Amino acid sequence: MTEDFPEHIQNLIKTLPETPGVYQYYDTENTLLYVGKAKNLKKRVTSYFTKDHDNGRLRIMVNKIHDIKTVKVNSELDALLLENNLIKSLKPRYNINLRDDKTYPWIILKNERFPRLFYTRKQIKDGSEYFGPYASGKVMHTLLDLIRQTYPLRTCSYLLSKENIDKGKFRACLEFHIGRCKAPCVNKQEEDEYNQNISEIRQIIKGDIGFALRDLKDKMNEAAEKYEFEKAELLKNKIDVLSDYQSKSTIVHPSITNTDVINIISDEKNAYLHYFKIINGAIIHAQTIELKKKIEESDEDMLMFAIIEFRNRFKSASKEILVPFAPSIAITDCEYVIPKIGDKKKLLDLCYKNALAYKQERENQLALTDPERHTERIMNQMMKDLRMSEQPRRIEGFDNSNMQGEYAVSAMPVFIDGKPAKKEYRHFNVKTVVGPDDFATMEEVILRRYSRVLEENLPMPQLIVIDGGKGQLGAAVESLRKLNLMGKVAIIGIAKRLEEIYFPGDPLPLYLDKRSETLKIIQQIRDESHRFGITHHRNKRSRETFKTELNEIKGISVKTAEKLLIELKSVKNIKEATLEEMEKVIGASKAKLVYDFFNSQNSNSIQE
Repeated sequence: MTEDFPEHIQNLIKTLPETPGVYQYYDTENTLLYVGKAKNLKKRVTSYFTKDHDNGRLRIMVNKIHDIKTVKVNSELDALLLENNLIKSLKPRYNINLRDDKTYPWIILKNERFPRLFYTRKQIKDGSEYFGPYASGKVMHTLLDLIRQTYPLRTCSYLLSKENIDKGKFRACLEFHIGRCKAPCVNKQEEDEYNQNISEIRQIIKGDIGFALRDLKDKMNEAAEKYEFEKAELLKNKIDVLSDYQSKSTIVHPSITNTDVINIISDEKNAYLHYFKIINGAIIHAQTIELKKKIEESDEDMLMFAIIEFRNRFKSASKEILVPFAPSIAITDCEYVIPKIGDKKKLLDLCYKNALAYKQERENQLALTDPERHTERIMNQMMKDLRMSEQPRRIEGFDNSNMQGEYAVSAMPVFIDGKPAKKEYRHFNVKTVVGPDDFATMEEVILRRYSRVLEENLPMPQLIVIDGGKGQLGAAVESLRKLNLMGKVAIIGIAKRLEEIYFPGDPLPLYLDKRSETLKIIQQIRDESHRFGITHHRNKRSRETFKTELNEIKGISVKTAEKLLIELKSVKNIKEATLEEMEKVIGASKAKLVYDFFNSQNSNSIQE
């Protein structure tokens, strides 16, 4: 198929090296279209021009390619790193788009004498140390408060050079008098002591609280041995604060140290990846990113992109990464672990739950800001999950109700664009079925419903949902065949026990993810079928069993009888009521029928 493309493209492909590297596609205006990595540049690039692509955006992109540039590297990992950097810096139109426009805060240890500790949203290359970023401002502020409670540090921005301090340029401020700073500005704290505190703070920020605790305990014991009990008490208070923080932040086994955890959830257009950085059993960093797919990115592509992104962002050098599956590209001096049980599995599951929560939050925002786009996404997902050829914009559900074969009814809720359309709901009184035959009932109701749809040119659903397993589905299918609708309308059955989905002619059910939106909508339709059917069944049973003397009066309907009973409470009260009292409830003509019926009965009983 390469012969279908311009000659210069064919020549470029022939000369490509069979080595790892990065390729870049450009259009006729020299605009960068796409950046990709390859284990073998020649094979990977050739595949774009020799395959039939199902993805429409990919077909368009390939047809736009006018020039190809490549960069050779030593390994596939190097190609991945270079690809990641180029995508982020150049933002090609058809590449993964990292949707993460927030500016997250960092904790900074300022590069200065007697370093200050504070948070910032900007990084300046001045030799200062930056820790983070922190996706949760609450976590960051909690950590800063913990450090400030434990270690007195200066907050002023004075230039505390030795000359300035020796010249007496500064005075101790309020922070010194309330015990939050030891006033190094007036020589009340030695630089060595201050720097020792900074060293311990650095370890705490990195998550190694155990180191700081051990050091503080040694100092406390040393002070106690020297009978410096006031100093020992201060050190004990610091130990208590750190221990309390550690107990609250440790949510996994302490043996899990220096570990990265990444999990992914994705749909057709987006992927959501959550990251934990674990040090000494504590999560010290957590963040979620959203990647917007552009062409044919797989979950593995997304996961590898995120691994590189997170490890660069958080400067991770962990030797272990917990992942849901192992990517094909290995990272030097690092091992992929796919946990099946235990604390590591729980941690990976927690990562998934965070990614899912972020995805749902984004979708809820989309539903509020762009409901049509939100509906389009759900309809596309349902179409894909249920193997349909068109979106299920209109869905009709069916459920039967009866009591030992008596008072058989069927209910039909209607969902439009994934939401109940209650004005469209219908119920059916079963006419031809005798006894408790659920299959025959379903066959009758489906035949009646869609005969009428065809005759009256009513809207035809894209999907029919039958509440029941293979038996009920088979009965419904039989009616659709009689109407020549099979293949024109999608139909499925949902069984209650395991929520399995059945398709016509397929003996094996489909099990959708319990958290999927498709299953939730189908369950909602099934529940509405049940609720609406039970309500109608109860009302019918009530009317059918409402056998009173009022039913014997010619010209008095069930509704009229109900009105009288609601107003006058009992048949006895109706018998004793005056004509005027009944006229107020059901009108003059009907009131006379009731009044005459009961009065004539009384006259006959007296004569007898």
